[in-house]
Amino acid sequence: MEVTELLEKVKNQEMTVEEAREQLRELPYEDMGFAKLDHHRRLRSGFGEVIYCAGKTVEQTAKIFQAMARRETDVLGTRASREQYEAVKALLPDAQYHEIGRVLRVRRKKLEPEGLVAVCTGGTSDMPVAEEAALTAEFFGARVERIYDVGVAGIHRLLDQTEKLRKANCILAIAGMEGALATVTAGLVDRPVIAVPTSVGYGASFGGLSALLTMLNSCAEGLAVVNIDNGFGAGYLGAQINRLALRGSTEEKGE
Repeated sequence: MEVTELLEKVKNQEMTVEEAREQLRELPYEDMGFAKLDHHRRLRSGFGEVIYCAGKTVEQTAKIFQAMARRETDVLGTRASREQYEAVKALLPDAQYHEIGRVLRVRRKKLEPEGLVAVCTGGTSDMPVAEEAALTAEFFGARVERIYDVGVAGIHRLLDQTEKLRKANCILAIAGMEGALATVTAGLVDRPVIAVPTSVGYGASFGGLSALLTMLNSCAEGLAVVNIDNGFGAGYLGAQINRLALRGSTEEKGE
């Protein structure tokens, strides 16, 4: 439960001062021994803490999800395995798992998606990273348009999507091999483009390094680059840009 919601419940006499104090006792973070959960992250940055599941044991992952969900907050985990999902689901039956993107989430609050973030891939092989990005952006409130397999080897496929791209508040261009998709996309639109190099490709792609360097050396304006295979980072940043665009639109209307 967020601090603002907690205070509102006390104000409306839906919660006693003692109950609120008990919850506030674990702020700003909850020390679990093997992890310190940052319950104030949303208050500071607008979005809550996300769990990176890779490297954590099945038991650790389940305990973290349980502790965070106990506060009736939405919980997102990335790079999760099916074994971790099964352990979390045993404790939290409403847990959902997305196999391709390896995303594990528990949704407690209804969220109506707003704005638009376009997620594009060079090829179908880039979908695991793209789904991580898309699911992250959706989790944080963005409406997402998936535009997959539009790499520059068949550039007409990308050009056919230009109208959709220009409606988005932000575009995520996800590609391996030589990584040219981001530069071409940025040259077609007046929207910020987040480039995501993937480790897809043959030997000389060096596990995504070739795509990373292509994107970093792009001559196109309005393009930023995240790390290799970092779908989460791109999706999070895309959701932030989308939120700012929506806020600006609301302010312009004087609402």
